[in-house]
Amino acid sequence: MTSFGNFDDIAVDLDGNVALMEIQRPPHNFFDMNLIAQLADACEDLDEEPNCRAIVLAAQGKSFCAGANFGDGSDDKKLDGAGRTRSGHLYEEAVRLFGTRTPIVGAIQGAAIGGGLGLALVPDFRVVCPEARFSANFTRLGFHPGFGLTHTLPALIGQQNAALMMYTGRRIKGEEALAMGLADILVPMDELRGAAMELATEIAQSAPLGVVETRATLRSGLADRVRAATDHELMIQDRLRQTDDFREGIAAMSERRLPNFVGH
Repeated sequence: MTSFGNFDDIAVDLDGNVALMEIQRPPHNFFDMNLIAQLADACEDLDEEPNCRAIVLAAQGKSFCAGANFGDGSDDKKLDGAGRTRSGHLYEEAVRLFGTRTPIVGAIQGAAIGGGLGLALVPDFRVVCPEARFSANFTRLGFHPGFGLTHTLPALIGQQNAALMMYTGRRIKGEEALAMGLADILVPMDELRGAAMELATEIAQSAPLGVVETRATLRSGLADRVRAATDHELMIQDRLRQTDDFREGIAAMSERRLPNFVGH
């Protein structure tokens, strides 16, 4: 196994033809634009590595990714409510992720919440455990879904299931995620990383040119569709970010209480 690249918040190790890309912001791996950019950089670098035929995306800690780091605005790495830093927008980096060429298997333990759910839909496949929790909790924050989820989630699980998740913000456990097609493999938590590596190895044993071209056909135009989705999502998020309900939603999340929304 050899280390690949030099990143602040992720580690990338290439073992044979499979790369393990691990998010290292435990326990909950909250993201900001810097983290998404590092993941995009790593995936693009691995696209150019001839020995890499598949990637496992995993995370340290209790959660896969519990959402955005809204922060207090004092640090460029932290986000305002629309996902911006003073140097750009994380959705631009998300589009880069969806445009990469190498197959990705996600190992999803614990929470994949909000934008963390969006990140969990970047991989081609998701290996989960019963403790996994998926939630599109944006409306519980007085907000609008982002990270391309208005396209990627209904494309994966159907319009009705996606609408149910987005309208309610409910948490979907591992077993239910498997049943609705949000997950592909369900294993005990202590087998999660191994099962994801096994699937990635199975992919890597196929003809690499054939896999890359097949994936390109199946995902043709995906990055463009995600870009269109994020452009629309951001426009609505910018508007809703100015509302009392958004401020209440963020406060309620911070204070771990139910929000009291008033509709303006």
